[in-house]
Parts: sequence; C-alpha cells; structure tokens
Amino acid sequence: MPVSSLQIGDKAPDFCLPNQDSENVCLKDFKGKKVVLYFYPKDNTGGCKQEAVDFSSLKSEFEKNGAVILGVSKDTVASHQKFIEKAGLTITLLADPELQVIKAFDVWQLKKFMGKENMGTVRSTFLIDSDGKIINVWNNVRVKGHAEAVLEELKNSLK
Repeated sequence: MPVSSLQIGDKAPDFCLPNQDSENVCLKDFKGKKVVLYFYPKDNTGGCKQEAVDFSSLKSEFEKNGAVILGVSKDTVASHQKFIEKAGLTITLLADPELQVIKAFDVWQLKKFMGKENMGTVRSTFLIDSDGKIINVWNNVRVKGHAEAVLEELKNSLK
C-alpha cells in the first residue's frame, strides 16, 4: 500500500493554496494552532463526500481543541464551491490542480483500482502541531470513523 514518506516529527512542508473563495490560505497562517490537513481524491464522490461531511459535523469539536481542518484535492476552486454547496460542508477546502502540495506531502502515488494502475491522490491525513511539526500521519485512510479517530488523537495530543 502506498504511504507518504513524511513521518511523525518531520517539519510539514509550507504551502499556500486558494480556498473555495479564491483566498490564499497558507500553513504559516495557523501558527499557534493545530492543523488537520487531509488529502482526498475528488470532489463529489462517495467516500470523499462522506469524509468531508464527517469532518464538517465535528468541526466545532476540532475548533474547541485548538485545531483547524483543511481538505486538499486537485479539484479547482469552482469545483470546491459546488462541492461545499451540494454537500453542505463547513470546512475549508484548498484547490491544488498543479499538485504542488499533494506532491510535497508525497500523497500523489501509483494506485491500483479494479485491475488498473493510475497516478492519483492517496487518501491521507496529517495532524500538524502549532509549530508546524507532524504529530500523526494516517495513510490509505478508510473513511468510516476516520474523522472521529483524528479528533481522538487531537484530544490525546493535548494531554
């Protein structure tokens, strides 16, 4: 199974990407906060929608525990706007059609699906601390229960 080469303890690659409102969002904007940075393959698809809905439903819990949620895919700003509207999302989605951040976090990899191999985004999540260090990594994420598991890990990191 593909896994990111980034590990717990590594400095998270810095980045700036446009959000669904075409405003630039940079990792450095969140100094002093924890960041849940999750990568997903495609807007408006089953698993990706469920993951985004799950994170949206827990957004206030994440915020209470000092974290912001950022979803990243190679979709465009316009696609993100439609996805948010259609699915009723409350989280921030970042557009990375050039794959800059997706590749920086090493989640653009060869994937096998139904006997075919293609390059694509491996569903992955990084929990980044207030100093920009990675404190947890989830590779090849299964959507069911994932947002809850990330929230649990966030709470544990505060103890």
